[in-house]
Amino acid sequence: MKTVEIVDLVKRFDSFVAVDHVSLDVEKGEIFGFLGPNGAGKSTTIRMLCGLLTPTSGRATVNQLDVATQPEEIRRSIGYMSQKFSLYDDLTVEENIDFFTGIYGVPHAKRTARKDYVLEMANLTERRGALTQTLSGGWKQRLALGCAILHEPPVLFLDEPTSGVDPLARGAFWHLIHDLAEAGHTIFVSTHYMDEAEYCHRLALMYRGKVIALGTPAELKSGLTAHSLLDLETSDPLETMRALEGAPGMSDVAVFGGGLHVTVDDVAQAEAAIRERLAAKGIELRRIGEIAPSMEDVFVALIEAEERKGAAA
Repeated sequence: MKTVEIVDLVKRFDSFVAVDHVSLDVEKGEIFGFLGPNGAGKSTTIRMLCGLLTPTSGRATVNQLDVATQPEEIRRSIGYMSQKFSLYDDLTVEENIDFFTGIYGVPHAKRTARKDYVLEMANLTERRGALTQTLSGGWKQRLALGCAILHEPPVLFLDEPTSGVDPLARGAFWHLIHDLAEAGHTIFVSTHYMDEAEYCHRLALMYRGKVIALGTPAELKSGLTAHSLLDLETSDPLETMRALEGAPGMSDVAVFGGGLHVTVDDVAQAEAAIRERLAAKGIELRRIGEIAPSMEDVFVALIEAEERKGAAA
């Protein structure tokens, strides 16, 4: 059963096209990831799906409700959490939960049970009396997620919810997301952290308002199997990039951490050519080896392909 359906969705702000003919759908119980750099159109798309922005054209439904004509009904039927947690720092954990049960219209007979569920899910039972402003970013994140699901929404929209949170807290947060999906919630989450893509069932990669790739993490990675990926470390990464860019059999050269990833047609031929070119430039090659592509490699390759298309147009 499809809980989110989008067909040719467009959002313009004057002459700027923020979302450019996006089409996709999301199944019940699926964790669907919106991946892309800041400004790609992820948040604008989510705000339209949440009934917070009206589309310029196209069609979208959430829980079979139309985003253009039924925004109020949509807002009542979803959970929404953004990177700016909608919490009140001068209230305690418990007071925040009580406030949001009222905002979301949770029936009085269910409020105690829902509060206890959220406290247990977020592991905040022992902190229920703590002022929210004293919580770390990770605990605030858990509380914000708990408040967003108090009314048991079938669809939960998480707009860059892990931004600014430390890696350990991010990992724990994703465990909670998977638990919610297994309980039947549909999760629509946007992120610019490439490693988080691996936690999603399916992904849409967005760039400049367009969806440039759609599929499971494994499917997207398989798109690079026509090429191989070399990981290298040299004494001068910048000069190495200049030496290798445009070389025959090497389609992409990108910085990753302290090294470089080079997409090549043939590993043996490329390795020999790399050694030769770096030696000619007096650059020390400290490490070279073939590796499996990460989602970041996939995204870099897709963006560079889009850039080449734009340059050729």
